[in-house]
Amino acid sequence: MKRNLISMLDVKDDLEKIIDLSIKLKKKSKKGESIELLKGKTLGMIFEKSSTRTRVSFEVGMTKLGGHAIFLSKNDIQLGRGETIEDTALVLSRYCDIIMYRAMSNEAMKELAKYSTVPVISGLDDKEHPCQIVTDLMTIKEHKGSLRGLNLVYIGDGRNNMAHSYILGCSIVGMNVKIVSPKNYWPDNYFVSESKKFGTKLQITDIVDGATNNADVVATDTWVSMGDEKEKVKRIKDFQSYTVDEKLMSLAKNDAIFLHCLPAYYGYEVTKEVAHGKQSVIFDEAENRLWAQVGIMVTLCK
Repeated sequence: MKRNLISMLDVKDDLEKIIDLSIKLKKKSKKGESIELLKGKTLGMIFEKSSTRTRVSFEVGMTKLGGHAIFLSKNDIQLGRGETIEDTALVLSRYCDIIMYRAMSNEAMKELAKYSTVPVISGLDDKEHPCQIVTDLMTIKEHKGSLRGLNLVYIGDGRNNMAHSYILGCSIVGMNVKIVSPKNYWPDNYFVSESKKFGTKLQITDIVDGATNNADVVATDTWVSMGDEKEKVKRIKDFQSYTVDEKLMSLAKNDAIFLHCLPAYYGYEVTKEVAHGKQSVIFDEAENRLWAQVGIMVTLCK
């Protein structure tokens, strides 16, 4: 049966297995051992939003797996000229063994997955960013050894795709989550209600002072996501007291780590001192996009 990764809920039954597989394949490749588990397979990559990490990590990952990746921007294919998502999905399914879609909307993502006859992986949409959260959980496990019972504090836009996927992903693996965000930017109720099914603690607050107390992981994301550029001035004003600085990090546990999916805008959501500080693992995290996606692609192509 075809499997997709559109939401963290799509991997709720084997998320930690995917993380462990990703770590295993990373170690094997670093030792110089072959991991060509998808030899002869082709990945089609559709980009409606630009990216550095998503494109490079998927292309390199598929190459390491022995396969081939094809980059398709919206200007390169007929989807950008009016062809339906349904027809695009049906055609690409005849050429490719797996499709990655970096989409403007969750509705478009779901429609492509509905009509595709091969697995579809979300490279991001306006509701979730599952590959990044698998990556972040992998990074946390590498640094902490285990996930269950850890406390993650996310500071920033609580209704963006990162916050939504953190809420689900952390809940699935038994981590507690605190979302610290202005009230107008609190998460969609759907993600809050779904997270409660896993029995972990979810706290949502607009109070920044002391927010990182007892945190094992502190995370943030840009205040102005792609598609929100028209709100830039308003958002910078709304989030001006939500910068992750050295004071906030000092309140977390001594061995706490800092995450940011990048690109970072220093002086806004985080200071450069924190992002490049001793507790930051953002470049381990960036590298792990490659390895997490390797684990995801192998799992979905089984």
